[in-house]
Order: sequence, then C-alpha cells, then structure tokens
Amino acid sequence: MSLYEDRVFPVLLDWATRPVWRDRENLLQKAHGKVLELGVGTGANFPLYTDKATEIHGIEPGEALLDLARESARHCPDPERFHLRTGDAQALPYADESFDTVVACLVFCTIPDPQAAAREAFRVLKPGGTLLALEHVASEKRWVRHVQTGLNPAWKHLACGCQLTRDTASTFREAGFRLNKATHRKHPKLPAFAAELLDGALLKP
Repeated sequence: MSLYEDRVFPVLLDWATRPVWRDRENLLQKAHGKVLELGVGTGANFPLYTDKATEIHGIEPGEALLDLARESARHCPDPERFHLRTGDAQALPYADESFDTVVACLVFCTIPDPQAAAREAFRVLKPGGTLLALEHVASEKRWVRHVQTGLNPAWKHLACGCQLTRDTASTFREAGFRLNKATHRKHPKLPAFAAELLDGALLKP
C-alpha cells in the first residue's frame, strides 16, 4: 500500500461520502445480532450501530486502515462488541452460517471479484439473514452510463480501484439473494456519475 492509499484517500473518502451519512445511519439501524461489516475502512460506520447489533465483526485488507478502524471502535459505546481483523471479502475467514447480518457499504464497487465476495457473503449468513447494502452502481440512464464508462479508467486509478459501472444488484441476485427491500434510487446530493445507489436490505432465503 502507498501513502496515498493508506492515509490520504481514506480521509478524502470519508469527506466525499458525507452526503450519504443519513443513508448509512438509516441502513445500519437495521443491523442486528451478530454482524459482519465488509471493508470497514477507517471505521466511519461504527458510531452508527445501535445496541441491536450485539457483536460486530469487521474485515479490512489494509493494516493501516485497520489501525484507524480499531481507534474508532475504542471510542464507541461498548467497544468490546467490535472484533476486527485483516481479511479478504472474496475469501472470508468465517464458518458457514455465522452471521445474522452482513453489511456492505460502498465496498462492492472496489472488490476485484465482486461475484466471489457476494457468494461469500451469502455463505456466511444464516438462512433468513440480511445483507444490508449501500452501493453506488451503474446508472439506468444511457447517457449517464456513457459518462461513467468514459470516466471509469481515470476514476479507478484515483479512487483506489473503485468502479463506476458495476451492476451490483445483478451480482447479489446471482449469488442467491432476494432484493427484498433494497431499491435502486438516485441520490440528490451526489454528482450524476456516482448518484445512483442500491440501498436497503437483501435476504438470504
């Protein structure tokens, strides 16, 4: 990892995602029981968990980011709830049917093999468990998709692997999830090329 990836970009990302703070808060209020968060980053989501999340596990591939996440957890109510480790969403270090809730918040845009990560999220969820997702996705409007496709090579480089053109809803469906209460919507406070979100709860039957 470079200084930019370890220290500069995480700060920029936390700043850039402020417009979806309320969306993240609403989403994470639904997390319950034993929770796994994929790609915790700096731990920006941690203060948003309610006491319904009784045990919170989190993975992050970068050790520098994980150090920031551990510091964030220490400042949360009941910090003993948090169990953080290095890990890869494409090969989760957990047994089958371990979690009541899996959280994916602005992470599937960056995972190199999102199909593998979706299958892994499905595997570690208990039957009837919930995947809570907030992901920016490819637009349903043709002209915006053209913009996204044109921007994607430079964006991927500047945003440490983030992709603008992913159809994440299809990725989740192919892994076995039902979209349930998840919706595709446009966020009014984000730029058009990154404004369309998959937001809500997906169900493992």
